Amino acid sequence: MTYPSKYFNIHTIMGPSIKTVDFLVIGGGVAGLRAAIELASKGSVLVLTKDTISESSTGYAQGGIAVALSDEDEVCIHFEDTIKAGDGLCREDAVRAMVEEGPGYILELISWGAEFDREGSRLSFTMEAAHTRRRILHSHGDSTGKEVERALIKKARTYPSISRYDFAFTLDLIIRDNKCVGATVLRGDSVINIYAKAVILATGGAGQLYSRTTNPMITTGDGIAIAYRAGAQIVDMEFIQFHPTTLYSRGAPQFLLSEAMRGEGAVLKNIHGKRFMPEYHEMAELASRDTVTRAIVSEMVRTNAKHVYLDLTHLDKDFVKKRFPQIYSTCLQYDIDITEDMVPVCPAAHYIMGGVRTNLHGETSIDGLFAAGEVACTGVHGANRLASNSLLEGLVFGARAGKKAACCLNKEGIEAAVPEQVNSNIKEDPSPPASFDAEKIRSSLRQLMWKKVGIIRCEKSLVPARNWINKREFIMNASFQSRRESELRNMLTVAHLITEAALLRKGSVGAHYRSDFKSRGEQWERHTAFEKAKAPEWID
Repeated sequence: MTYPSKYFNIHTIMGPSIKTVDFLVIGGGVAGLRAAIELASKGSVLVLTKDTISESSTGYAQGGIAVALSDEDEVCIHFEDTIKAGDGLCREDAVRAMVEEGPGYILELISWGAEFDREGSRLSFTMEAAHTRRRILHSHGDSTGKEVERALIKKARTYPSISRYDFAFTLDLIIRDNKCVGATVLRGDSVINIYAKAVILATGGAGQLYSRTTNPMITTGDGIAIAYRAGAQIVDMEFIQFHPTTLYSRGAPQFLLSEAMRGEGAVLKNIHGKRFMPEYHEMAELASRDTVTRAIVSEMVRTNAKHVYLDLTHLDKDFVKKRFPQIYSTCLQYDIDITEDMVPVCPAAHYIMGGVRTNLHGETSIDGLFAAGEVACTGVHGANRLASNSLLEGLVFGARAGKKAACCLNKEGIEAAVPEQVNSNIKEDPSPPASFDAEKIRSSLRQLMWKKVGIIRCEKSLVPARNWINKREFIMNASFQSRRESELRNMLTVAHLITEAALLRKGSVGAHYRSDFKSRGEQWERHTAFEKAKAPEWID
């Protein structure tokens, strides 16, 4: 077996117009890296990252990673908390796999050098909303995702079989005889067809569809869109989680203020300085994210305000600085001292529970195509993700997808999968539609999704959104060889799926709330499903 001559360095790897590897991993966050590590001993692995290897949603995960490792916790309690947060739509076997296997993968990560905060020699755990035990591991106070990412990158670099293309944008998957045999990738000005015996999607979420989001700029729903165009089944797209507390200040980024702040005692107050969460839920600030988010929106409407406040001023100053150093220093840049000032906050799009449907081994409805992490819908999160379960899901199901994808190594030689003419989803000479202002459409789409397909929905808002998106169908049906226009194509595709799913579910469950159907509605225990060229349907 031969491998590329350079591995995980910062230099550009120039590839030919056609390239073959054993395994192609699209995405370099927790799920993608863990899958790549699992595959490294089985064959050549190429990891594609849309930006640099360190730019993913993983690195932005402040709060921590949930796992039943403390003396006061048990796997069965973590299971119950996850099921309850998912509001009746979790897949129990998937949740069980995550909470049972999670501790082992965390200990493995620690053995690879991941450093989590400790109290003496013992791991330190904190509380977050909707958890009934202190089970959240954290690193450097509020930089957990960066530490997980650092440890995984360091481990991946030890394998000469893993190579990487940075700034590689996947235009579409390559499908032959209903099997995924690779992907068409844009690198600079070059388009490369990369063929593999198995392809793992780990591209993250779609937060950039909304004008307010905690997600990095790269999260434009690419993995979901390319999988949908390839014919994969997409499920539960109506369930978008909005994080209750992001910084709201003129000139400041939409910086996430971790759930752990409320877990440590921070409270929410309206613009008049009155605490309001006890009036909305018995768990007050520690209620589930969807409950807290809607309560904040209701309070903003009631007081005619654009934000509420997160108040930590009653907590010990030294504790706050030590526990939340990144948040403390970032807020100071915008003249907010979280130890002395109440912090203006507003909800923002944070996580998508739906995505490419997979089984417990990451297999999608297309042979040879796997998915893991936020792009996938394993059923773990149901209608509402329990705080800090996402990093754990990425570890567990990234490894599971890697294990299963390794079985594809015994498929026919990769040379046989590379035809002279291949039916790729990108045209050889794409014909772009009539001239259009991509940046204006992108901005308008993000505002549309925030206002009409956001935290609180109804038919009067969803139908105009659907109509607006459908008028841009010519972009969704076109092929582009530029990243920016291709991102817009993907964003419109995913926005279409979210809006149609939200219209289909005439009821309110978890993070999906319709003001015109406040009860759960008929068929609420079923799942919305979409496939290209097929009518939307309900599945069990």
